Amino acid sequence: MKLGMITDSLGHLPLEPMLDFAAAQGFEMLEFACGNWSSAPHVDLERMLSDAAARRGFMAGLERRGIAISALNCSGNPLHPGETGRRHDAVTRKTFALAGMLGVRRVVMMSGLPGGAPGDSTANWVTTAWPRENQEILRYQWEDVIIPYWRGLAAEAKAHGIEKLCLELHGHQAVYSASTLLRLRAAVGDIVGANFDPSHLMWMGADPLAAIAALGPAIHHVHAKDTAIHPVNAPRDGVMETIPNARIGERAWNYVTLGYGRDEAWWNRFCMTLAMAGYDDVLSIEHEDVLMSPEEGVEKSVRLLRRAMVNQAR
Repeated sequence: MKLGMITDSLGHLPLEPMLDFAAAQGFEMLEFACGNWSSAPHVDLERMLSDAAARRGFMAGLERRGIAISALNCSGNPLHPGETGRRHDAVTRKTFALAGMLGVRRVVMMSGLPGGAPGDSTANWVTTAWPRENQEILRYQWEDVIIPYWRGLAAEAKAHGIEKLCLELHGHQAVYSASTLLRLRAAVGDIVGANFDPSHLMWMGADPLAAIAALGPAIHHVHAKDTAIHPVNAPRDGVMETIPNARIGERAWNYVTLGYGRDEAWWNRFCMTLAMAGYDDVLSIEHEDVLMSPEEGVEKSVRLLRRAMVNQAR
């Protein structure tokens, strides 16, 4: 396995200092966000698309430090029924084009989420079987919007040389679980797989280890991020949480630095289960712990992962 990081984790640092920090930590791979829900702190997408010298300089900075690109990231909602969807779709396709120019074969993203019916102006995440109208919403979303869109998007990705579209299983997305990922993969093809982030499955009540076993070769990329379930708030109110992330003491769960939600023994099992499923690639740290500085959180996560990673026998 390889040690990696999505560079948004250190989004407050300019590119060169961030790369120096990454090299000092021994990162082998970095994941770069290109826009949509990210501010893209280290990639000027428009300049990189139009300026070959900018692309060469960017790659040279990585090569000097012995770091490769694990993936580009354009997580957003290209299926949003309003202007947001059109903007996110445009950034997604530009990210594909940049990936082709840089020789990057993986793009991390999310599935997106459409409205619940023609004419809707907001996305609709159905989380219950009842009332019965929810079944018609799901039929419309999957059969009329999601599958046709993704078939076209996969074809465009392949045209740019992209081999793996890595969908993060996340709430308020059509693909949020192992089963929904496998449904889209069956409809679109093996180019669709998971960017496996266990932290979201933790708060949604799934067992990430069981999900790894179910997904197997459909795991294309992995985020290393932890979640702490609040021992009082979650039992009282459940985990469907709408309180803003900054109000950590009021929430049912919070994203935390590795080891502060699940202990090190769990992360050992996580890496072992990935290895048993055939995954021997990057673990990309994503720091979103509001209680800890990015540098401290990344450093602590690196130390834990170095002990937990499985370097498979050749």
